[in-house]
Amino acid sequence: MTSAAAPSARPDRVPRGAQSRLRAWQSAALEAYRATEPRDFLTVATPGAGKTTYALRLAADLLDRRVVERVVVVAPTEHLKTQWAEAAAATGILLDPDFSGARGVTGSDYLGIAVTYAGVAANSLLHRRRVEDRRTLVILDEVHHAGDSLSWGQSVREAFEPATRRLALTGTPFRSDINPIPFVSYVPGPDGIGRSAADHVYGYADALRDHVVRPVMFLAYSGRMRWRTRAGDEVSAVLGGEQAKDVTQQAWRTALDPQGEWIPQVLRAANRRLTEVREHVPDAGGLVIASDQTKARAYAKQLEAITGRKPTVVLSDDPKAGSRISAFAASDDRWMVAVRMVSEGVDVPRLMVGVYATSTSTPLFFAQAVGRFVRARRRGETASIFLPSVPVLLRLAGELEEERDHVLGRMGAGDWTEEDVLVAQALAQRDAPDLLAEDQLSFEALESEATFDRILFDGTEFGTAPGTVEEEEFLGIPGLLDADQVSDLLRARGRGGRRAVAEAPAVVTVDVPALKRELNDCVRAYARQTGSSPAAVHADLRRVSGGPEVARASAAELRTRIERVRAWAVGHR
Repeated sequence: MTSAAAPSARPDRVPRGAQSRLRAWQSAALEAYRATEPRDFLTVATPGAGKTTYALRLAADLLDRRVVERVVVVAPTEHLKTQWAEAAAATGILLDPDFSGARGVTGSDYLGIAVTYAGVAANSLLHRRRVEDRRTLVILDEVHHAGDSLSWGQSVREAFEPATRRLALTGTPFRSDINPIPFVSYVPGPDGIGRSAADHVYGYADALRDHVVRPVMFLAYSGRMRWRTRAGDEVSAVLGGEQAKDVTQQAWRTALDPQGEWIPQVLRAANRRLTEVREHVPDAGGLVIASDQTKARAYAKQLEAITGRKPTVVLSDDPKAGSRISAFAASDDRWMVAVRMVSEGVDVPRLMVGVYATSTSTPLFFAQAVGRFVRARRRGETASIFLPSVPVLLRLAGELEEERDHVLGRMGAGDWTEEDVLVAQALAQRDAPDLLAEDQLSFEALESEATFDRILFDGTEFGTAPGTVEEEEFLGIPGLLDADQVSDLLRARGRGGRRAVAEAPAVVTVDVPALKRELNDCVRAYARQTGSSPAAVHADLRRVSGGPEVARASAAELRTRIERVRAWAVGHR
């Protein structure tokens, strides 16, 4: 079929909004593209800036000029794939989101397809034949996913190497690893390490200055945590205090435990903030990002108890996840709870309050999560994100406006070796969510509490100090203020150093096994003294003092029983 027979990309009746005015950065990116008409073009634009609109305008231009006849959009998820097809249809470009290798063809009305990276990997040769058959523009959305594994990268390269034009898009920081992203150029730096070279960059700082995205206010919460290690020791530490990395990790996990008090207290604070925001933005919504499905369900129950309404729960393996997200986006419900995997691809512009309730801490994931809250609808909207007060998250929050390139572990001139593959797999595991796996840090969370620590806004820390404001006043900041107004208000309400969470030492370790041995020695001595059995004495102690059996008793409970049996011994004499 010749290019003259291709359907028009811009039919006579274009839906309202298709001809909307482009933002300045979108026009600049289009001009940069048209100046050179390159085969490959990498655009880095912050989440919420309008990458989809820009890419579809470029696609329409190439179709109208008959440079290409077909468009292929590759997206990370099924939900995003559908979003692309819907957005393209609104501009008169019909993309088939249901294309599959089993069917292999699309209807004559379609100008292309929308697929996932996994779908390409499943049948890369089929996609290669399609782009060889017609002059094709391939749009690689969130292109860093093509570097998630060597197999995905190889499939993308094999499928789309013959494409006429390729437009790569990303809105989040790249990882540092040795997996080169297909069709991305790398330039050696002074250290000899290759870094991705973007053709056009529109960062968060640029978008913030242009009022394209919302400013973000991070509310960090600390508190004292208590847990039992695999060795049986009880450890108490302040979340985010100056301590060893493994202590911080275990304190962080304790904070996120649904059975403790940290999460309910933070959820109540976040809901209080959402109520304030909804005074000015009535349909504002909140999102809790959980580590796994079990915690997501538990957090949802706690939110229901707080608000009296069931939140929307989105789980990664739920076939109705996309429809649940769409239904929440179209409603005015208060809360949605989702596992970490939903952080990328959730397009709900009314999300203005978030709770970062996951232990995932890579720059890539953090930026993806924050990106769910920054899409601006009108001037004056400010996003509020609640997070654990741990150094890695506070650093990422402070570096939000920094731009990052994809840094290769080392330059590679030829094929990757077997060693490269093993290193890549190790790095992929490093970047995978929740490195604090149960089998890596076996422990039992015992107790937690949440204490407001500080606010991070526009690269500046604001916190409570003696004689300054309390947490409630920060939560009550009006929900519709320009960034300058927020900064002025925060400064007016007091800028201080870190608030002390507790006067106790940062880390306290209690030798619980030693307490158990001491209790058993006391019980045996008292049993000999009274002519009773140790089992009977233990039963009496538990009946009088309460608590679980000795194996599960806490340090405080063990101390209580030791003091009581000693008192019995003295009284008996």
